[in-house]
Amino acid sequence: MTTAEGFMRAALAEAAQAAAQGEVPVGAVVVHAGEVVGRGRNGPIGACDPTAHAEIRALREAARRLGNYRLPDCELYVTLEPCAMCAGAILHARLKKVIFGAQDAKTGAAGGVVDLFANGALNHQTAVAGGVLADECGALLKTFFAGRRRELREENTMPDVLRTPDARFADLPGYPFAPNYLGDLKGYQGLRIHYLDEGPRAAARTFLCLHGEPTWSYLYRRMIPVFAGAGHRVVAPDLLGFGKSDKPADDARYTFLFHRQMLVNFIERLDLTGVVLVVQDWGGLLGLTLPMDMPQRFTGLLVMNTAFGTGDAPLSPGFIEWRAFNRRNPDLAIGRMLGRACPHLSPAEAAAYDAPYPDASYKGGVRRFPDLVPDRPDAEGAALSRRARDWFAREWAGRTFMAVGMKDPVLGPPVMREVARSIRNCPPPFEVAEGGHFVQEWGEDIARAALQAL
Repeated sequence: MTTAEGFMRAALAEAAQAAAQGEVPVGAVVVHAGEVVGRGRNGPIGACDPTAHAEIRALREAARRLGNYRLPDCELYVTLEPCAMCAGAILHARLKKVIFGAQDAKTGAAGGVVDLFANGALNHQTAVAGGVLADECGALLKTFFAGRRRELREENTMPDVLRTPDARFADLPGYPFAPNYLGDLKGYQGLRIHYLDEGPRAAARTFLCLHGEPTWSYLYRRMIPVFAGAGHRVVAPDLLGFGKSDKPADDARYTFLFHRQMLVNFIERLDLTGVVLVVQDWGGLLGLTLPMDMPQRFTGLLVMNTAFGTGDAPLSPGFIEWRAFNRRNPDLAIGRMLGRACPHLSPAEAAAYDAPYPDASYKGGVRRFPDLVPDRPDAEGAALSRRARDWFAREWAGRTFMAVGMKDPVLGPPVMREVARSIRNCPPPFEVAEGGHFVQEWGEDIARAALQAL
């Protein structure tokens, strides 16, 4: 393998990660003195940034690392011929050379459509070479776009899907996180899934934060900075029907296995490893069934106010009352309820929980989830949950941290004592005296204590 091929393969690795996140698979690396000093992958969709091309991102990282916005002694390797925007940035950075893989006959600015690098009137000339691993670079793009065309065909057969307008999520208090989307998750093509992805991607541990009903990833906004600030990766998806994810309009689409399988496919798609599973409410009902089927991916558990949905024990009186209330209120006033349950929330924070739902038609998941809790041994998900309970009691080898909102009337201390008895080596819980069911709203202290214990 030549040195040029080696650097191009590094760029191909970035492109593959872009594809895994639903972005057009283009990757780039900047090389200085034989060392990679900048990496970038396509990310305009997830970052909502038209300038977030692989080359731009790689140049930004290289400039920060070298402490200079000029990069005259650097070379850039990119899997696809640069467009006009990226060619301009390369010339402004005064790179010595750009090496690309596949030619771009639609937007290429190094000879594919135009050749900005050949313009002698410009005050800097950057050398250009193309065709390095061109077949591999081109094959990755062809495979990606073939999949996109197939998804579009399949999407036409999907039931009606509702997508919350992005404007409803503008300027939410305490939620500065960049959105990420998957639109081609295996088995869920045509449904866009939103997730947060904070902290270093290469971190040894990933905190996978699963929300419940009727909340969304906004619930973890107090805990995410603590985990990410300690150097860990934090991934927080919105379940389908919640948050920024798409919402099937047909209530019948909401089933235990539909959502559980989505999480399985999501974890595999992002290839998450070193996972600390962080769960509460439905995040636990679903999430606690995951580690037994992929134990090599999980190393820790942070469990809060949830249960195993085994169907072989009576549901708590608090839950039965909640389920009845939910049935009486198909257009549940979610923000108002969160404000009552968490009196320290500002009005704007409480209202943020209403953002995903312009009207009652968007609340299929909110309506359906209480009725999906297994309440008999043959209910969907019950056998799976019993197997998970037994696995945690006998085979779980990871570390566990339990936090309990002591004022939770639905899944409070009595329920959590049963959960603790079902988890091998579960230590005494961290008690949040003022915490209610949505205990993540008291989450900073929980996150800090969890980091010390896990």
